[in-house]
Amino acid sequence: MTTEGTTVQPPVDGCLKERKWWCFLLSSIFTFLAGLLIVLLWRALAVVCCRKEPELAPNDPKQKEQKTARQGKEFEGTFMTEAKDWAGELISGQTTTGRILVVLVFILSIASLIIYFIDASTEVVERCQKWSNNITQQIDLAFNIFFMVYFFIRFIAASDKLWFMLEMYSFVDYFTIPPSFVSIYLDRTWIGLRFLRALRLMTVPDILQYLNILKTSSSIRLAQLVSIFISVWLTAAGIIHLLENSGDPFEFTNPQHLSYWTCVYFLIVTMSTVGYGDVYCQTVLGRTFLVFFLLVGLAIFASCIPEIIDLIGTRNKYGGTLKNERCRRHIVVCGHITYESVSHFLKDFLHEDREDVDVQVVFLHRKPPDLELEGLFKRHFTTVEFFQGTIMNPIDLQRVKVHEADACLVLANKYCQDPDAEDAANIMRVISIKNYSDDIRVIIQLMQYHNKAYLLNIPSWDWKQGDDVICLAELKLGFIAQSCLAPGFSTMMANLFAMRSFKTSPDTQAWQNDYLQGTGCEMYTETLSPSFTGMTFPQASELCFTKLKLLLLAIEIKGEGGSDSKISINPRGAKIAANTQGFFIAQSADEVKRAWFYCKACHEDIKDETLIKKCKCKNCEISRERDDPSVMRNHRNSIGMTVINSTKQVNKVKPNVNRTTNDSLSSPNQPYYQRSQEESAYAGYHLAYEVKKLMPTSRASGGTNINNNGGLQVGIADDQAKDFDFEKTEMKYDSTGMFHWSPSRSLEDCILDRNQAAMTVLNGHVVVCLFADPDSPLIGLRNLVMPLRASNFHYHELKHVVIVGSVDYIRREWKMLQNLPKISVLNGSPLSRADLRAVNVNLCDMCCILSAKVPSNDDPTLADKEAILASLNIKAMTFDDTIGVLSQDNEQGNLIAVGSPSVLHRRGSVYGANVPMITELVNDSNVQFLDQDDDDDPDTELYLTQPFACGTAFAVSVLDSLMSTTYFNQNALTLIRSLITGGATPELELILAEGAGLRGGYSTPDSLANRDRCRVNQIALKDGPLSQYGNGKYGELFVGALKSFGILCIGLYRYRYDFFLPFSMVFFGLSYVHIFYILYIVHITVRKQRILRLLPLLYRLLLSFNYS
Repeated sequence: MTTEGTTVQPPVDGCLKERKWWCFLLSSIFTFLAGLLIVLLWRALAVVCCRKEPELAPNDPKQKEQKTARQGKEFEGTFMTEAKDWAGELISGQTTTGRILVVLVFILSIASLIIYFIDASTEVVERCQKWSNNITQQIDLAFNIFFMVYFFIRFIAASDKLWFMLEMYSFVDYFTIPPSFVSIYLDRTWIGLRFLRALRLMTVPDILQYLNILKTSSSIRLAQLVSIFISVWLTAAGIIHLLENSGDPFEFTNPQHLSYWTCVYFLIVTMSTVGYGDVYCQTVLGRTFLVFFLLVGLAIFASCIPEIIDLIGTRNKYGGTLKNERCRRHIVVCGHITYESVSHFLKDFLHEDREDVDVQVVFLHRKPPDLELEGLFKRHFTTVEFFQGTIMNPIDLQRVKVHEADACLVLANKYCQDPDAEDAANIMRVISIKNYSDDIRVIIQLMQYHNKAYLLNIPSWDWKQGDDVICLAELKLGFIAQSCLAPGFSTMMANLFAMRSFKTSPDTQAWQNDYLQGTGCEMYTETLSPSFTGMTFPQASELCFTKLKLLLLAIEIKGEGGSDSKISINPRGAKIAANTQGFFIAQSADEVKRAWFYCKACHEDIKDETLIKKCKCKNCEISRERDDPSVMRNHRNSIGMTVINSTKQVNKVKPNVNRTTNDSLSSPNQPYYQRSQEESAYAGYHLAYEVKKLMPTSRASGGTNINNNGGLQVGIADDQAKDFDFEKTEMKYDSTGMFHWSPSRSLEDCILDRNQAAMTVLNGHVVVCLFADPDSPLIGLRNLVMPLRASNFHYHELKHVVIVGSVDYIRREWKMLQNLPKISVLNGSPLSRADLRAVNVNLCDMCCILSAKVPSNDDPTLADKEAILASLNIKAMTFDDTIGVLSQDNEQGNLIAVGSPSVLHRRGSVYGANVPMITELVNDSNVQFLDQDDDDDPDTELYLTQPFACGTAFAVSVLDSLMSTTYFNQNALTLIRSLITGGATPELELILAEGAGLRGGYSTPDSLANRDRCRVNQIALKDGPLSQYGNGKYGELFVGALKSFGILCIGLYRYRYDFFLPFSMVFFGLSYVHIFYILYIVHITVRKQRILRLLPLLYRLLLSFNYS
């Protein structure tokens, strides 16, 4: 090989007149042949001397001698086996000593290669120099002695000695170790084949795996390709360097003296097929080798380089580690990660009404995002980051820094084919998270209620640390159950916990503008200012409503010791203590801050609520300086331990002993609370009288009833017609006192056929139209019935529940329903009009259409086909022959409200379109098919459609917002859960988690005191105690109901009336009832020391359409 235009003269050395390169080469060849011969001789000797002895018969006398000889051989074999195992552990890297040895061999091999680079940097191949003066050869000899010892260790560990002698790394030792010893004897050095040490670079991937540096398959493959390419490149350069600098044999003519690095340059240019021509091979041997090497080199270059570039270029861009450079809080979201679930979550989580949400959202999923989801991440790149991995791998958990996260959220697939499998996967994710960091806060979505027990059984699952579960089936059926008591409740709550902006337009209809104003309201928490200290809840609520334009819904009441606290809705006897946390309904978090900024001294005369800002009042500042800094300031910081402890005690209501009128007296600046006891008593009796008129019965019970008239008339359901002395039953409630309880009944005792159902004239009941196959997943009907069996209702107030569906499916659910009273089952089809007429669907208070069938993946729109068909079927029915369709005193022009009360003479519906019903939907877009007369656009969001606004449709998708709501404010979820479940407590959930169902319990003062709690209902303004506000304003109604009766009105449920339609069309179009703002919360008044009866505030009429 030569460089064009230059001539390099070889150095002149007298001793080089006689070349002795063959001595070095023969030493290597002889060593190889000698070792090979020894192995072959050993094998031949073993074949001759160690032939297998023939097996002797069991009774042969020579068997004992054979056994003794065999034991001696086994001892020898055992020694060799132990030596082999010891050597194998040393070279395999399985032990610490072995890993150290392997790494040391690699380091010394690279050091020996570096010495070769130093010696090969000159153009001299062979040089005469005393060994004692050659420092590089001395160092290389020390390395080679170590390599020789390592060679023998490998030889002992080898299972096949012959193949070991023919290994590549054995040839490296043959041609590098013996020449080091020959150079001592000859006092000269030959560059020789020392470049073969470069082949040791191929062991780099193995060593990095031993050190646990390479963990992924792509990184291991990349290291292998790079090491192979570099090893072949450097080794071929060493061969070219040796041949070109030595010259052609045997006289070494035509040599070209070039450095090793010039050969390296030449090889890479040649392998890349560029070939500039400035450097080329001149010797015959060099050219011959290059011809054959190009076949290998081009193949390696053409295969390795593209794959290396592909591995580097396609490196997982969603790998790496989370870098929190700004020290922001972050949450980890995992589970069902799709465009739909992520977009719904981010829309609510990053809503503008949450102020500045300085929380980074980290998504972790095993699959890379598709283009649509990737575009969503790019639009939120400042707050959202995606990592590819699995939550089951601790390495991936470390990458996203779960141990430093504020919380970990697990999303569920609401449209999965197997809900139990989906829940099992999510529970396993929680176990993995808790196993990695047991103190991390976890919020999980579950599909089925019965799977909730598995979470409660996880040792590190602790609701006191903020862990919470959002059971979609429980909440969905709870919403529907409360809608049976107060139609439209599902819409109210869905609009409350979802973050939506309030934007009206003159182009939209009036009812839509009113409705949108209500949808813009959310639930927030804020600490009440010191100016509220000492007020009663009605006083504080009225002040917030009239002065601050806020609706105070509940407060946190701390126990005597300060550790045990509860969330109490509309507590009459409670007074506001310092640093009390309030639960508000408002349009944004900025509005709620007024409750903290309010100062009586500075803001009492301000008329514009927007001017209430943080004042510099000295007394106010002194009071605030005394505040506990750990008190949660707003909804963003409502995850502290104090409130977390209180949220789980929400239903452990203590009996309010002080119920006298003096407890309701206000401060001197609230004169309207300073009423006489006579006026308060008169108002109470008047309210009781008005309520009594709408009651289905009034019976004597130990002299405690106000009215002692007779029982029910004939024609009501059998359990309502009996003169049932409920108060003398030993066990009337469950062990917690929160729900009505009855002894277990068999399903056969509750099954009705069509004739029996027709003979039993049901009225004011709840019809559940259930579509289910015998093997359909359990939806947990107990969650639908339990809110209707809450103990804050009297037994005769409980609505009879009639389930129409497959008995085979209900039999699987019956274990959880057998202890709940007033349940009947009709084995029929919800699509059968005969079955619907038999259960008097036109006389029911609510018809719930549910489906337990698994939706098909073929066409998502067909998932709701049964529910839609049943809804349209009922609306198309007529009930001309129904007894008691209309009351005789019905005035022409009065409209009938959707959902009637459980009264004796409920006016039935002539037309099926007037039957109150609520339909569960799986697919939001299918809501357009429920109402054939609406004018909704198919692309309209669910909450803007008329069926949803009317409260006649409910979709599980509205529960998506609860994940972010729970993260920012766990108290809000507790408040929602207590409202919709009828008062379920953590103790009750632990009991249900045992799988034994509801347990009966004897009544005690503490359990009976649990009946003293709020409930949701509707109250009419047409007549009754609140009729004076029928044509007034909402503010007047709010203040008047709160002052006179302690009723907290938080919204309106009213008609949309069209003046241009004839009356008959309005009558037919009862689906045009819409929710404006929110519904009512009614506190049940309990007389002191008398818990036997709760006043039933069940008014079932509606507000005037021109109410403003």
